[in-house]
Amino acid sequence: MNYQTTVSLKDEENVKTKKKEKKVYNNKPTPAFIGASWTALLIGMVSYCIGLWNASMELNEKGYYFTILLFGLFSVISVQKAVRDKLENIQVTEMYYGISWFTSIAAIVLLVIGLWNADLELSEKGFYGMSFTLSLFAAIAVQKNTRDVAYIDKEIETKKD
Repeated sequence: MNYQTTVSLKDEENVKTKKKEKKVYNNKPTPAFIGASWTALLIGMVSYCIGLWNASMELNEKGYYFTILLFGLFSVISVQKAVRDKLENIQVTEMYYGISWFTSIAAIVLLVIGLWNADLELSEKGFYGMSFTLSLFAAIAVQKNTRDVAYIDKEIETKKD
């Protein structure tokens, strides 16, 4: 019995062509999803900041947690940008890509270490952790929506010309 199969050159060319095709994004995010993303980002950030404002901790501790929020938001937006740039075949250096991931992970680790060692109730620690996570996730969604809308608008303009 011979189980070998033959593949024609045409089939091999089709496989190679499919790998080289540029991905086309033609689905704009709905206004509801864009609104939900922005709402989640605002709720996460504002609740985190209100929690810090009302917390009975030293000012330097509040500054630490606030800085971690800003650092985390910037880092995840950088990761999203780098990932999306690679997907769209826009050159991204491996150093920038790696640093983006490293800083995102570092922000999360720093928050966990800070909360682990903080003299806070367990419910407060959970509140900060959840509002931080919501903020990071929403920042990624907002950045993705922004890129999707810009990309599709650019494609529509290109097709009109």
